Amino acid sequence: MKNRRQTIFLVDDNMANLTAGKTMLKDHYDIFPIPSGNRLFDLLEKVTPDLILLDIEMPGMNGYETIKRLKAEERTAGIPVIFLTSRTDPGSELEGLSLGAIDYISKPFSPPLLLKRLENHLLIQSQQMALKDYNDNLQQMVSKRTQQVIELQNAILNTVTEMVEFRDDVTGGHIERTQRYLKLLVDKLLSEKIYWEDVSSWNLEFLIPSAQLHDVGKIAISDAILNKPGKLTAEEFEIMKRHAAIGEEAIEGIMKTTSENDFLYHARIFAGTHHEKWDGSGYPRGLEKSGIPLQGRLMAVADVYDALIAERPYKKPLSTREAERIILEGREKHFDPVLVELFQDLASQFARIAEHCNAALRSGQESQELRKTA
Repeated sequence: MKNRRQTIFLVDDNMANLTAGKTMLKDHYDIFPIPSGNRLFDLLEKVTPDLILLDIEMPGMNGYETIKRLKAEERTAGIPVIFLTSRTDPGSELEGLSLGAIDYISKPFSPPLLLKRLENHLLIQSQQMALKDYNDNLQQMVSKRTQQVIELQNAILNTVTEMVEFRDDVTGGHIERTQRYLKLLVDKLLSEKIYWEDVSSWNLEFLIPSAQLHDVGKIAISDAILNKPGKLTAEEFEIMKRHAAIGEEAIEGIMKTTSENDFLYHARIFAGTHHEKWDGSGYPRGLEKSGIPLQGRLMAVADVYDALIAERPYKKPLSTREAERIILEGREKHFDPVLVELFQDLASQFARIAEHCNAALRSGQESQELRKTA
């Protein structure tokens, strides 16, 4: 396909100059002779040129005023401008270049010199446009590839979390609910700039989904303990407690095989620290206060709240009001007091999430039962 002819606007109030310029250039370019700056902007509403040849000394809007307006408007700022002038002083040339002109051509000009200057500048412009197109396409390719990786990551993540919930079937919906509680708390921290040094550095696109892996270590716990229809013995509870360390170690093992660890970084912390307690009585390490990573302190609130409202083989579900009371009573014992204060502000939203998710879960279970009997 033949390359399109490039378009040049020639702006000069002298009709003789417009005629001469058009005669010199018409065999090589599409030339639009324009007698004033105002007329230039009228034409720019309809046509975008590849380059503008602009006279400096024009009545009304002179060349300097014209280029200022060109560069001030986003739509025209990128159009290259060459000044045409009979001035020869360095100050005038410097002023024009400082305003954004790419070159100066003195009048009267030699046709071969003018053509060569235009050829060089238009070549540079076309190369810059080609580079921009390449960079834009590359960015799109990178974005598309990143999205594909995220989708694959989420698919794997959903499969793993479904395996955890399938084995620990009494806590169906737990992972989804705790994610939502967690997001409420993190959004509150961000809006009020609390624990700002930590939270502002987090990529929420990674943080919130990674919380799904907080119970991944339960995969290694036997069904006899995981789904025991009664209270665990002391020995069984010690085995159950291992799921935090097992989950952390499993995620660390994956981290060693990949350089992309932002997502797994948060997942490892959630898995290993969500059962630590503010007063140091938690597990697996007995960390206390700010020695517990903030991710673990946040998940502790979300995880315990959901455990309280969930039905288990050894207990009936508590009401959201009762769960709220127990969280508030756990201030400075089980939970970070700052986070408990935030939770108190968000308690009604926690309750709505619990009710909404449980209703959806019941609806899904009823649909499954209907399909079985159909």
